[in-house]
Amino acid sequence: MDKTREIAIGNIKLGGDNPVLVQTMWDKAVEKVDSELISELNRLQVYGNRLIRFAAPTLESVPLLGEIAGRITMPVVADIHFDYKIALACMDQGLPKIRINPGNIGASWKVEEVVKKAADTGTVIRIGANGGSLPKSLKHMDNRAEALVLAAEEQLNFLESLGFENVIVSLKSSDIEENYEANSLFASRHDYPLHLGITEAGPLIPSIVKSSIGLSRLLEKGIGSTIRISISDSPLKEVIAGNEILSVLGLNSQARVNLISCPKCGRSSFDTHSFTEEIQDYLYSVDKDISVAVMGCMVNGPGEASHADIGISGVGNSIAIFKKGEIIRRETACTAKEAFIEEIEQL
Repeated sequence: MDKTREIAIGNIKLGGDNPVLVQTMWDKAVEKVDSELISELNRLQVYGNRLIRFAAPTLESVPLLGEIAGRITMPVVADIHFDYKIALACMDQGLPKIRINPGNIGASWKVEEVVKKAADTGTVIRIGANGGSLPKSLKHMDNRAEALVLAAEEQLNFLESLGFENVIVSLKSSDIEENYEANSLFASRHDYPLHLGITEAGPLIPSIVKSSIGLSRLLEKGIGSTIRISISDSPLKEVIAGNEILSVLGLNSQARVNLISCPKCGRSSFDTHSFTEEIQDYLYSVDKDISVAVMGCMVNGPGEASHADIGISGVGNSIAIFKKGEIIRRETACTAKEAFIEEIEQL
């Protein structure tokens, strides 16, 4: 596909030659901004999140989003419905991007006020269409992918008529074929950056399956500047899933650990599940293109993972650390984690 135009959102850029970015949405109402919240947001960034979206349901919630934006380095995006004054207030707080639906903001003059302020402040506006909430005038169409595109174009045409083009567009459906066709069609007509996702994709496993199949075809065609893997689970799992999809497709610009881990079986006496969970935060913070294996037993561990840059396996309290299949160090269960991290640091 031809390159899209480049859009700047705070300290990041997307579209153009920039890599595809992962984003998520905070899943709780923000009632206060404390160190625990900031720590959780920073953890998302360590795992590869690059944009964080918050619901902005009331005017009272807006200063809290402004405070968050001042305490983290990820750009904060406000999700706004119904009240144009909330959009104006978010821009007063310096938030670099807002997501609105011009159709539910109200009268045209209210949308114009929002667009004028966005132009003055350099704020990016995300618009788009969702398969579950098409306008009444388009719900009758048999070609729902075309209907999604027409719905987005209606919003886009209005913003362009006001001379505003600092826009990101999102076309989402819970049907992966419809989603693919809509985004492909839009990309063939316009050069605005697209935010991709399969909406209402369900719990962890169904969502990852649908999103992997549905989004990979678009990403491989060069369509999509940001993605969100919508999961009925934690934002952290959305971020992990998004980055894993990009990594498998060779689209993740950040150096990342490729984690190889086997499931448990009757031979396993090394708890791969708990060890992987224990070391996961560290591994996602490692800025190295390396493969790390966590294997359940010494029968197959070093052999099956002989291609790994570094690996760990064991029998009971006897733990072995190996490089390229060769054991380099033996530890106990108590010292294994620290020793393993030490070896990874030396790679």
